[in-house]
Amino acid sequence: LGITRLSKSQVSVMARDLDEHVASFRTRPLDQGPYTFVAADALVLKVREGGRVVNVHALVATGVNADGHREILGLQVTSAEDGAGWLAFFRDLTARGLTGVRLVTSDAHRGLVDAIGATLPGATWQRCRTHYAANLMSATPKASWPWVRTLLHSVYDQPDTTSVHAQYDRLIDTVHPKLPAVAQHLEAARDDVLAFTGFPKEIWRQIWSNNPQERLNREIRRRTDVVGIFPDRNALIRLVGAVLAEQHDEWTEGRRYLGLDVLAKSRLTLITTDTKDTPPHDLPALSA
Repeated sequence: LGITRLSKSQVSVMARDLDEHVASFRTRPLDQGPYTFVAADALVLKVREGGRVVNVHALVATGVNADGHREILGLQVTSAEDGAGWLAFFRDLTARGLTGVRLVTSDAHRGLVDAIGATLPGATWQRCRTHYAANLMSATPKASWPWVRTLLHSVYDQPDTTSVHAQYDRLIDTVHPKLPAVAQHLEAARDDVLAFTGFPKEIWRQIWSNNPQERLNREIRRRTDVVGIFPDRNALIRLVGAVLAEQHDEWTEGRRYLGLDVLAKSRLTLITTDTKDTPPHDLPALSA
């Protein structure tokens, strides 16, 4: 660009303008809902505080809005990825207008799961299949993991909900005689790992794992690895917030992540499921 040097005052002006842009992005109203599907994750980054280098956690949430496009919903930086941090994060999202959430996909961090239950009543939690496979591997003898992994993957290859649950039962029955602890692990995780089956088959790949969120995390890492250690939290928020704002704009201008027809089907499916045991005269009216 022909720029050979920047003065400290020029850098300060640029940083101030960028901070204002990022702050506006992070605090904007979430008015494009309902946000039927949400994903949440955290990244560990390093900053200097009190004369030493410490780890902090960047909490990030994405969602699919009423138009079928993905959005960056929020970014907060906390000292620890604990229940208090996640609870404050989701409270901020709901205060800004996060509504209509039917499914949240994440790993099994206890504080995160509790925060979802406390702030998003009625939302189902989907335990990320990729994270769960890693959790199950740690509970499985190394020699047995290849065939257990193959059986686990076969669950996700099934064509419909009934077949998925039947294959999961076969997985547990096959594993139990030799690996009862692994079978118990699978049984305990059944509802959370198979939550995706309550939604249309067309979108299972988009909602059964945090892989789309991981791709976003890799883009953040690509930019933050250049810095390494941030001088303070404001600098971290400035860079990560700018990356997320840029990605948000690309999603807004790009193709829909989910089609409007499948979003409508997802909401109708959930309404039907939630009211299937309700007497007919109490059922909500559904438009064509």
